[in-house]
Amino acid sequence: MSFRRGVVRQSKFRHVFAQAWKAEHCIDDVRVSRVTWDSPLCAVNPKFIAVIIEAGGGGAFLVVPINKSGRIDQSCPTVCGHAAPVLDIQWSPHDDNIIASASEDCTVKVWQIPDGGLTTPMTEAIVTLEGHSKRVGILAWHPSAFNILLTAGCDNVICVWNVGTGELVYQLSDSHPDLIYNVSWNKDGSAVCTVCKDKALRVIDPRRGTVLKVREKVHEGTRPMRAVFLADGKILTTGFSRMSERQLALWDTKDLSEPMAVQEMDTSNGVLLPFYDPDTNMVYLCGKGDCTIRYFEVTDESPYVHFLSLYSSKEPQRGAGFLSKRGVDVNKCEIARFYKLHERKVEPISMTVPRKSDLFQGDLYPDTAGLEPALLADEWIAGQDAAPLLMSLSGGYTAPPSKHSRDTLRGKPKMASQDSGTGSGTTTSSAGNAAAPTSTSAAKEPDMEEVSQPRATRETDGNSERPKREDDVLNELLAEMKALRAVVLAQNQRIELLERQLARIEDGDV
Repeated sequence: MSFRRGVVRQSKFRHVFAQAWKAEHCIDDVRVSRVTWDSPLCAVNPKFIAVIIEAGGGGAFLVVPINKSGRIDQSCPTVCGHAAPVLDIQWSPHDDNIIASASEDCTVKVWQIPDGGLTTPMTEAIVTLEGHSKRVGILAWHPSAFNILLTAGCDNVICVWNVGTGELVYQLSDSHPDLIYNVSWNKDGSAVCTVCKDKALRVIDPRRGTVLKVREKVHEGTRPMRAVFLADGKILTTGFSRMSERQLALWDTKDLSEPMAVQEMDTSNGVLLPFYDPDTNMVYLCGKGDCTIRYFEVTDESPYVHFLSLYSSKEPQRGAGFLSKRGVDVNKCEIARFYKLHERKVEPISMTVPRKSDLFQGDLYPDTAGLEPALLADEWIAGQDAAPLLMSLSGGYTAPPSKHSRDTLRGKPKMASQDSGTGSGTTTSSAGNAAAPTSTSAAKEPDMEEVSQPRATRETDGNSERPKREDDVLNELLAEMKALRAVVLAQNQRIELLERQLARIEDGDV
C-alpha cells in the first residue's frame, strides 16, 4: 500500500516535522556497539542518555547526563560489570536513576546511577538476576507496578522479577517453541504480547502463565518481527512479507483472524523498531541501517494507520533512543525526541508541531505517565492491575533528585544475589505451561526498611508546590504509611494463599 492521501484528514499531527540538532549539541566519539542483536542499543530518560558501547573483555554501556554534548573522552567511566557484551538496556519508568542491563553472560543486572553521572567506572550492580540459561536480550519494565521487570532470553524463557527482593516470581518456559523477538506490556500491565521466530503473535497473562490469544503467521517473511501494545488494547506489528517487503500491521486483540490494516513500505533488510507514544497515539518506525524515521498516527477511522511523514538523512542509524514524554521541551511544542546512533556519534532529533502561540499547548500534551507507581510489586503479584498514574506537563518538567543513595537502596531490599551470591532463578520451577510463583520470602513479615523503599513522590505542577516544609514532611509520612499498609495487606494475602496450598498438600489433594 502506498502512502497516498485522498481527502485531507483533520489531525493536529499532520504537520509534525523532524529536525536534527546542530553539530555542537551532538555527542561525539562514542564507540557504539557492533553486537549483532536487533535492540535499540540506547535508552534515554529526562536525566540520562545510556548507550551500549564496544568493550574489550566484557560488556559495557556509557551513561552521561542528558545535557551532555561534545567529545566523549576515552577515559570516560562506564558501567562495566558484565562478563560478556550487553544486548539491551532499559531505564526504570519509576526512578530515573535506575537502569537494567541484559547480557550475553546470561544475567540481568540493575544499577543505580548517581545524579550528575558517573565519576568512576561502575562494576558492582545493586542486584543481579540469574535465571536464564542462555544469553538475555530483552528487558521490559512493568508500566505501573514498582520494581517488576520482565526479561526474555535465547533459552525461549520469559522471567518476571521483583527487583526489590531479587525474586523470580514467574517463569514461562513452555509458551514459545523458538527464539522470542520482543515482548511488550499492555497499558495496565495485566498482559504482554510477544512475537517469536515461529512467526506467531501471542497475548499472554504472565501471572497465570497462560497464552490468551495466538495468531499464526502474522507476517509471512522469515526475518525478525516486532510487536507493541497500543493504549486501546490493539497491537501493532512490524515484519516482512513473503517477498521480503517490510510491513506494518494493526491487530484487534478481540479478533486476530485478520489485520485491521497492513501497509507495505520498501525492501530494505533492517528490522523496523517501533517506538510508540500513547499520549499522541503516534508510532515511529526506525529501521536499523536505515537513513529514515517514518511516523504514523493510529486512529479509530479507516484506514486506522495514517502515514504522516518521514525524516531522512544521509547517515544510516545503528540504533535509536526514544525520550520519555516527561523530557520533551513543551515550550517549543516538541512532542518527541530521538537520539540517533551513528557509528561514533549520538545525534538528537526533535519532532515538533508548528504553533504560533507561545502558550502551553494542552491539546498536544495530555497528562502523561509520571514517576509515581500505581502499584507496589506485591500488589501486582497478588492480582491487582492499574493504569499508570498521570501528571501534567503544564509549566514544563524538572527531574527530581535521586530518592536514595546507592548504599541505602542496596540496604533496603533483601537482594538474593548479594545475600547468597546466587540468583533466585534457581529456586523457581515451572510445571507445564503454568507460571511458577516463588515463595521464598512470601511468609516473611515485611520489615520497615523493605516497606519504605517503594515510596515515590507524586509529581506536581510547578505552580502547586507547597511552600511550607511542615506540609512536605507530613505528606512524606502519609505516603510512607500508605505504602506500608498496602505492602502488609499484599503480604497477608500471599501468606493466606501459601497456607491454603500447604493445607492441600498436607491433606493429599496435590
